[in-house]
Amino acid sequence: MSDTIWWHVYPLGATGAPVRDRRSDDAGHRLRNLGPWLDYLIELGCNGLLLGPIFESIGHGYDTLDHYTVDSRLGDDSDFDWLISECSARGINVMLDGVFNHVSRTHPAVAAGFAGNTDWEGHGELATLHHDDPRVADMVTDIMLHWLRRGIAGWRLDVAYAVPLAFWREVLSRVRAEFPEAFFLGEVIHGDYAGIAEAGTLDSVTQYELWKALWSSIKDVNFWELDHALGRLSNAIVPNTFIGNHDVDRIASTIGQDGEIIALAILMTLPGMPSIYYGDEQGFEGLRAEGFAADDAVRPALPATPADLSPRGGWIFREHQALIGLRRRNSWLTHARVEVLKKTNESISLRTFGASNELLLDAHLAPLPGVRISAGDETAYEWGDLDA
Repeated sequence: MSDTIWWHVYPLGATGAPVRDRRSDDAGHRLRNLGPWLDYLIELGCNGLLLGPIFESIGHGYDTLDHYTVDSRLGDDSDFDWLISECSARGINVMLDGVFNHVSRTHPAVAAGFAGNTDWEGHGELATLHHDDPRVADMVTDIMLHWLRRGIAGWRLDVAYAVPLAFWREVLSRVRAEFPEAFFLGEVIHGDYAGIAEAGTLDSVTQYELWKALWSSIKDVNFWELDHALGRLSNAIVPNTFIGNHDVDRIASTIGQDGEIIALAILMTLPGMPSIYYGDEQGFEGLRAEGFAADDAVRPALPATPADLSPRGGWIFREHQALIGLRRRNSWLTHARVEVLKKTNESISLRTFGASNELLLDAHLAPLPGVRISAGDETAYEWGDLDA
């Protein structure tokens, strides 16, 4: 599972569901809106669909009401079964987003007394689960098993860093007794990634330090920051690497489309398990704001079909195809090691290597951006100005 390349989708936004101010007539079979995008996912080069929250909730999906029920804005059990069947027919792994740190204030767990003493990060509508209560471990174990039995391949564990690691050890041990191949990706912002993964028995964690170094090095023209982050990568785990997700500014808005290609080229030659946030492969733009609808700009609706996309993103899609294709042809990169051969503020040269393989990457930002990836004497990928 760690060699899966994920297309990460926020379903409520991508399918055009009303995310805020829910209405009594907002039900719809919107999960099926993802159907036309499954072949697109394959064409892009991905083989996994990482879905944001799909369970019944108050609003944005991370305020869960019922972990056993598909959000009525997205459909019902038949729509979920259809999606799993369509993905299975294409060899697409499906991972669901499990919000097991907190729930909506009106979740039954609050009335039952095993959630609710504390608001989650000051959000009054969210109640933190009491992870020292055995009922919580029983509930989370049962939820995970329920959807694994329905055909998913694993779970993204929302804010895994805030949940006691002993809780994950217990729950995942119980789940793996029935599904030993299930994959568990923990959301971790900072800290000792390998230590957290080991203590919680997580298969992978989100590599936010690398994400920040990638865009920041390009924006500030300072590849020394990326060098520092690469020196801290650990081969003890396979991190989830990314340049975009549902909680951060769009990469094209942060460093421009040319900068995005440089960042993606580096990402695709580094160890880890990459994910592509939907729309980034088309150069979608969006900046997070403040307040009630802070994330809406980075969680937009997709058009009805890929044919309805603007042609202006076509060249970015093609560069994504080329780089993801390179990654797929070199699966050893998942567990590779990396060393920085040389660097300046404006340029960096990397060697990514395994027991019997290596790739060399040369990237520069000035006077014009360009990148070349080489395998021995052969050029595996090149883009931009290569003469700087």
